[in-house]
Amino acid sequence: MTLYSILVLAAGTYAFRLAGPLLSDRLQVSARAQELMSLATIAMLSALVATATLTAQGGFAGWARPAGVLVGALLAWKRLPFVVVVAAAALTAAGLRLAGVP
Repeated sequence: MTLYSILVLAAGTYAFRLAGPLLSDRLQVSARAQELMSLATIAMLSALVATATLTAQGGFAGWARPAGVLVGALLAWKRLPFVVVVAAAALTAAGLRLAGVP
């Protein structure tokens, strides 16, 4: 990627992010549209988590990674500190892989 392409992408990203605060007073979005956008955000994040958790190199990632994510989700639900959540999830996945679980 050339420097010119990087600069164009950076300018476009900055302009896209700047458009929100500048246009927020001019655009009126209905309550129904706001509700749908909130649901779309949840759906997209859920799909991202699912694909990142369950797939690797075009196939199933194995059971260790989903188990680690499940442990992390449960600890996050219990509102434990972020460091504890990440460490417990990583240790769970690593421990299962060490035990031979793919």
